[in-house]
Amino acid sequence: MSTSSQTPTPESADHGELARQIRGMGEWFHNLNLNGVPTAPNHFLGDFPNIKWKHIASAIPARLDGATVLDIGCNGGFYSLEFKRRGADYVLGIDVDERYLNQARFAARTLDLDIEFRRCSVYELDSIPGQFDYVVFMGVFYHLRYPVLGLDLAVKKVAGQMIFQTMLRGSQETRQWEGDYPFWRKDIFQDPAFPAMYFIEKKYSSDPTNWWIPNTAAAESILRSAGLEIASHPEEETWICKPAGSRNGRYVVDLEFAGELIPDEGEQSHGGSGNAVE
Repeated sequence: MSTSSQTPTPESADHGELARQIRGMGEWFHNLNLNGVPTAPNHFLGDFPNIKWKHIASAIPARLDGATVLDIGCNGGFYSLEFKRRGADYVLGIDVDERYLNQARFAARTLDLDIEFRRCSVYELDSIPGQFDYVVFMGVFYHLRYPVLGLDLAVKKVAGQMIFQTMLRGSQETRQWEGDYPFWRKDIFQDPAFPAMYFIEKKYSSDPTNWWIPNTAAAESILRSAGLEIASHPEEETWICKPAGSRNGRYVVDLEFAGELIPDEGEQSHGGSGNAVE
C-alpha cells in the first residue's frame, strides 16, 4: 500500500513544528498569524486583537517610514508587528511579563521583523530616553493599580500621537460639565454620564490585575487632564490623541511630584469626542 498520502509535505511539516513551538511557549493572549499558524485560535474574544485593530487601522497612516514607535504593555507583540509592517523605522515593545516578551520576540523572528522587546514597567518609562512619534497605550490602563500615574508618565514619551485603549464599563454617554460645582451639589455624582471609575477589589473576569475600569466620560476627561487632545475616536474603547501642550513647559506628573499642580485658572471640562450630549 502506498503511504505517499500520509507523508507530510515540507510546508505542512514546517507548520506542525511551528505549532508545536507556539504551544510550548504557554498560553497566548494575542492571536497572531505566524505564517499561517494562529497562536490563540480559541481566544474567548475571537480573533483578538485583530477584531479591534480592523476598526483602528485606517486612522493610522498606511506608511510610517522613518517613524519611531513605543508599544507599552506589548503583550505578544500584535501592535508592534503591525506598526513595523507599515514601515516604522524603530519599534520598541515593553512589558513586565517575560512570557509575553518571549512570545513577542518569537513572533518577530518568525515573521523576520526587526523589533526590540524589553522588560520595563510603565512606572519606569523615564528610563527610556527620548520621545516617540507613536505611543501605543492599549490594554494597559485598567491593569494598573495607579492608572493615571501610568498614563501621565506615558504622555511624556509622546512626540506625535498616542493610541489609547481601555476597557469601559458603565455609561457610554458624554456631556459637557461645568468647571466647578459647590460643595453641597451632590446630584451630579448620581448622573451615569458623570466621569467615574469602577474599582475592582479582587478580580474581574478572573483577572486580579483588572483594577480600575472607567466609563466613557472618565476616559475622555482623564486623557484631557493628562495633557492630551483627542484627535479621533475610531473605536468604542480607543482614542487617538496628540499632546495639547505642557503647562509652562512642564508635564502634569512633574508638577504633581513637585507639589505644584493646580488647575489652570478658568480651566473647564469639555464634552466628548464629537458625540457629546449637550
